Amino acid sequence: MSVLLHWLYRLATGAPYLRPPGAVPESEFLRRCIKCNKCIQICPYHSIVPADSSYGIKSGFPVIHPHEIPCYVCMKCPPVCPTGALDTALKDKHDVAMGLAQIDHDLCLAYNGVICRACFERCPLYREAIVLEDEMFPVVQGDKCIGCGVCENVCPAERTAIRVKSAHTGGAR
Repeated sequence: MSVLLHWLYRLATGAPYLRPPGAVPESEFLRRCIKCNKCIQICPYHSIVPADSSYGIKSGFPVIHPHEIPCYVCMKCPPVCPTGALDTALKDKHDVAMGLAQIDHDLCLAYNGVICRACFERCPLYREAIVLEDEMFPVVQGDKCIGCGVCENVCPAERTAIRVKSAHTGGAR
């Protein structure tokens, strides 16, 4: 996708970007990260990418676009960070705080009479971060959701019904 198209897509959809697991608060992250790409190189899923030029002064810093490729929370990236931009002590995926998923009931298939359990079944914190109310309706548990974006990525609705608001870019928690 060209830089302009990517920028327009983010503008039109409000598509968030996430920082890798263990990212310190945004202002500190921007001071510490040296854009060494070690987190990008170690990611087995290619979830972490360098921000393109549409990010302006934030280009080159590692980001995750959950709608394209979510974070599968393998926890390989924090230990390789040489500067502490990612908390190297972070080991357990339950302690990750990348963001918070939010469900738009108007777009969610389950809330519109179609049986769908995609976000519930694919969540890496199965039966913790997303639970089913009345065995049908997905509900995000704000105190458990780590904001990895898997739910956003697997949502089969024509317009994605679940979006992750980044904890690091002013959108969550």
